[in-house]
Amino acid sequence: MTAGPQLPSSAWAIPVRRTHTPKAPSAAPAILLLLVLFLLSGGVLWHLGVNYDGMTGGAAAKIHPASYLAPLCLVWVMLASGDPVGFVVRTARDAPASLLLLVTGTALLVQIALRSGTGLAGSIDTFVGPALVMMLLVRIDPARLGPLETALHGMMLANAGLGLAEFATGTRLFPYRLDGEVFATDPRSTALQGHPLVNALVTATYILALIAGGGRLRPWQRLAMLALQMGALVTFGGRSAIVAVVGLGGLYGLVATLRVLRTGRVPLLGAAAGLSLLTMAPLAVVALAFGGFFDTLAERFVSDGGSANARIEMLALLDRIPLHELMLGPDTSFVETLRRMHGLEWGIENPIVRMVLYQGVVMTALLTLAVTLFIAEIVRRCRPGTFLPVLGFALLLNTSESIASKTTVLAKFAILMLVLYRPLPPRYARPASAESISGSIPKPLSA
Repeated sequence: MTAGPQLPSSAWAIPVRRTHTPKAPSAAPAILLLLVLFLLSGGVLWHLGVNYDGMTGGAAAKIHPASYLAPLCLVWVMLASGDPVGFVVRTARDAPASLLLLVTGTALLVQIALRSGTGLAGSIDTFVGPALVMMLLVRIDPARLGPLETALHGMMLANAGLGLAEFATGTRLFPYRLDGEVFATDPRSTALQGHPLVNALVTATYILALIAGGGRLRPWQRLAMLALQMGALVTFGGRSAIVAVVGLGGLYGLVATLRVLRTGRVPLLGAAAGLSLLTMAPLAVVALAFGGFFDTLAERFVSDGGSANARIEMLALLDRIPLHELMLGPDTSFVETLRRMHGLEWGIENPIVRMVLYQGVVMTALLTLAVTLFIAEIVRRCRPGTFLPVLGFALLLNTSESIASKTTVLAKFAILMLVLYRPLPPRYARPASAESISGSIPKPLSA
């Protein structure tokens, strides 16, 4: 019996619909954003012809270049992924707290605009910008963040070196300016971060992260960087930052040392390094004392410029305003008058109090919740060991106006933490995504 004509096997194949695999985002936009954030302070921008910190000039100049760059980088990465809709869905799913911060920051902007108040740029730089930065970072493969860590260490090295050079020479290259005016009575170093308190906050958080094992520096590199950053921290003059680093860092070091001694096995290299430091420490202390280094530190603790009194007087402002006005925000001109009467022209030393006075209790509660969840989201995407820098950052935020005024410290904190503590894999599997760490289907993280 003769078989009939045979069809080729390919004719029986079931056609498979190919799905588009998103491209893994490049780290180049994040590196560019990091450089703009850490290089372009208000003092640097003044030399470039931009009056960022002052009251005069165009409204566009009051927004930091990083806040312009962040949405552009996010759109760039979204289009490069080849799947814009999927990119937006995944970003909203992986960074819900960032989305909440973006919405809340936008609501603050609308509130300020409706009340004809000031601080529109502050709502963008302080809240909207960091949310966009976080949305960009969560889309980048953690394996690609190595160059970002190198750039971050380079920025912090340059910032500390410049701060120490300014202290040694008595010259500030990029001082904090208000409409071009430099505060001649403030001798603190400003380095690349512009304002001494911003320098102190960023440097202290970086130091605590290195102490807690953040980053991938070699032991000798870590020790050298810690010594350099500690010296620079004194020149920046942040008393609260110095106390936080010495207190939290010292306690962490003591616990770690006791844990090692309990094991009964001390690494030979670590013991040699410890003995060398103990031998050289007295010589270094004597040299710093003769150089006048500790005089600057003592002066900062003896003369606080009225900060302690400001923390007392700021509470008196709340008593002068009726509760029903505090709920949605009192008249800003009245608040300004009260500030002058109580001698608080230079600032209110707490972000919560300042936000209540200018934005009201309701908006302050929303912003506080959004920032808290935002920081929690950063921690969730980091490997373990973030407790020390997060605690230090949270404590230092409450020692000045910080996020209640125009600042980029939240964006810098997000980059610092997500770079030094590599982000964890996405919480839920994405079978078709090329953005996972290994390219395979990631397993859900345990609670």
